[in-house]
Amino acid sequence: MTSADLPLIRRWLETPHVSQWWHDPAEQFELVSGDLDHPNMAQFIVTSDRRPFAYLQCYNLSDWNTGFGPQPPGTRGLDQFIGEADMLGRGHGSAFIRAFTEQLLAKGTPRVVIDPDPANARAIRAYARAGFSKDSIVDTPDGPALLMVRNA
Repeated sequence: MTSADLPLIRRWLETPHVSQWWHDPAEQFELVSGDLDHPNMAQFIVTSDRRPFAYLQCYNLSDWNTGFGPQPPGTRGLDQFIGEADMLGRGHGSAFIRAFTEQLLAKGTPRVVIDPDPANARAIRAYARAGFSKDSIVDTPDGPALLMVRNA
């Protein structure tokens, strides 16, 4: 992802199906755009047939550990959303999350964690299909979250 992608990210954050879970679009845009040059954050625009449809960020958990408890050194955290509404409910989320996670694990990442809102049943199902298992409810700055993990 580059700064050229920021207008797309802003539009996606303002859609009802994204803002329902990511909350205040202006605040989230400031956070996402502010992390573009952070050395421990990697951000991606996910495409299908060259059509951008989702956002994914991968971070070094030690830098953003927000109540996840002890994790193995090198654990990575993921956050993502599908921005294009017509791509929801078609298996794209679990597919790109699975593929990305498998690449991380193959390169030596010991664990990958995701922390959806416990009420976000769609995301939890997608993460389970991507190989993540439920661990525990954790307290984050955004409120309670379901910690889900996938180990190497």
